[in-house]
Amino acid sequence: MIERALRAKNVKAGVRLTVKTLVSAAVVVLAVALPQLVHLAAGPQGGMQWLPMYLPVLLGGCLLGWRWGLGVGILSPLVSFCITSLAGNAMPAAARLPYMMAELAVFAAVSGLFSKKIAENGWMAFPAVLLAAVSGRAFFLVLAAIFQSVSPLSAAAVWSQIQTGLLGLLAQAVLVPFIVMGLGRLLRRESKKQD
Repeated sequence: MIERALRAKNVKAGVRLTVKTLVSAAVVVLAVALPQLVHLAAGPQGGMQWLPMYLPVLLGGCLLGWRWGLGVGILSPLVSFCITSLAGNAMPAAARLPYMMAELAVFAAVSGLFSKKIAENGWMAFPAVLLAAVSGRAFFLVLAAIFQSVSPLSAAAVWSQIQTGLLGLLAQAVLVPFIVMGLGRLLRRESKKQD
């Protein structure tokens, strides 16, 4: 979606790269900060229920496309882990980190596959987010089932986490598309001003 807006303005490749890098960095920062705010307001259980890191990652996929979204999905939990480890309270926990990196990579890549369609029709953000959520959570469950003999996460524990986070995912399935559509409208308005 952002790529299309930049191309419509005839922005040079180097500037497009810079803009997408800055947007990706902003999404990662939001993905690190938002869970901290939710944990402050609602405690550790709030993070499991509302899944605050997922919202920026879904936005990143929808706005940046699958390649950049994939990077945002992988980097967000990794950066969060590195920063919060320095403070002595790693989020996500080390045992959960590889699973979360894989899961969020799927979230961002799947939502990013819809980026061009979303640029054409903002309502496509709804199926993009829903399919990304189902795919990402299913991938998390499959990984847990495959590696449960060598990991502290069992498929049953992951299934319980999925159920706990259902409300958060449903809220994001509504919130993220409206944010994406609003940003799309803003980008189109800016393009018209420059014409």
